Amino acid sequence: MSGHSKWSSIKRAKGATDAKKGAIFTKLSKNISLAAKNGKDPSMNSALRTAIDAAKAANMPKDNIERAILRGAGELPGQLIEELTYECYGPGGVAIMIRCSTDNTNRTATFIKTTLSKAGGNLGGPGTVNYLFQKKGIVRIEKSADELQLIAMDAGADDIVEEDDGLTIYTSPETLDAVKDAMGDDVELAEIHLVPLTKVNVSKEEDKGRIEKLLSDLEENEDIDETYHNAEL
Repeated sequence: MSGHSKWSSIKRAKGATDAKKGAIFTKLSKNISLAAKNGKDPSMNSALRTAIDAAKAANMPKDNIERAILRGAGELPGQLIEELTYECYGPGGVAIMIRCSTDNTNRTATFIKTTLSKAGGNLGGPGTVNYLFQKKGIVRIEKSADELQLIAMDAGADDIVEEDDGLTIYTSPETLDAVKDAMGDDVELAEIHLVPLTKVNVSKEEDKGRIEKLLSDLEENEDIDETYHNAEL
């Protein structure tokens, strides 16, 4: 999968400093609160269940998770959080999708525009790059046994990529929960992501560096939850 996401954030959270963990936990709390707007019972709200699982995978304290749920359900005071998606172009014509949750849309928009401009990119209008991505369920597990791959396929997986540190399993959004449940305790993360349909080969070293710096800057911002791109770096 191309793109920075909560998966990379969670991996860093496990060995991050307290300051970096705090920033990551802020992002995860926002995701939980947004999902809890549609019900605070995880068994009845798959989006909330997914957000909670992501927070647990990052070792987020139980009290933080519970407060985020209550805040989203309107049982605790807190500022209104809005969800925003920006469609952008980066260096070398790379398509970028940025999903945010923020309590200050002006602050977030200004940051994204400024950061893109510094990297040689720009904002696009609605629909300019969205069609280049497809929603997919992503299940990450640390094991890579053949038996697990067979179980995943039987549960409805579309594709499985074997990597050095485990398996990345691709599903349709509809079969994500079934595949996740079939994998049992081996699941580290199960989420809906945007996967690029085609990739752009970035051949210039200067563009590669600018894209990597841009993605890093975007991911470190607390308002930005997920960033996806179609660059082949």
